[in-house]
Amino acid sequence: MLVGIYPYYISIALKDTSKEYDAVINVCKGLFIKKTRDYGTAWRILRIESITDQIFIKAQRIRTLEEKKVSKVGEDITGEYIGIVNYCVIAMMQLDSTEDTPYELSVEHVNNMFDAKVQETKDLMFAKNHDYGEAWRDMRISSLTDLILMKLLRVKQIEDNKGATLASEGVKANYQDMLNYSVFALIKLGVA
Repeated sequence: MLVGIYPYYISIALKDTSKEYDAVINVCKGLFIKKTRDYGTAWRILRIESITDQIFIKAQRIRTLEEKKVSKVGEDITGEYIGIVNYCVIAMMQLDSTEDTPYELSVEHVNNMFDAKVQETKDLMFAKNHDYGEAWRDMRISSLTDLILMKLLRVKQIEDNKGATLASEGVKANYQDMLNYSVFALIKLGVA
């Protein structure tokens, strides 16, 4: 009897996940676009390895705050997860950039690129949620932090190997996973 009802509950959960995901992304994108208006696209100067290191710093700070339970600079982990989302989008935009891509991009262009990268990443999330059954909802936020750190160590190794891989999915998929883990953490933290 539950078999007939089960797809209904999955459908409701996926609809809620989509709304929650979009709400979190709206917060992240809102900050990103404001900073783009303030600073332009200064991030275009960053090499991909530097972006990876920025994400690593944020993830490591989250883990430190989770363990120590005290912040001496008054910023909480929510802002750091938002930063990870935005740096992951930056990384994916940089991966698609060429030598001909100008350093200064219009806010409208950045807005469109942001939306495209997030939509592609959200689509990946739904494909994985289909297979994993939204297991992230039962995970601890600290586990999401650890998964992000693990993905970062993988990306660093791939970068150190000049992008060569034998069996792994490459850096873009890792950035997408880190973005999705951060969105999940932000949903669990009540941002959505």
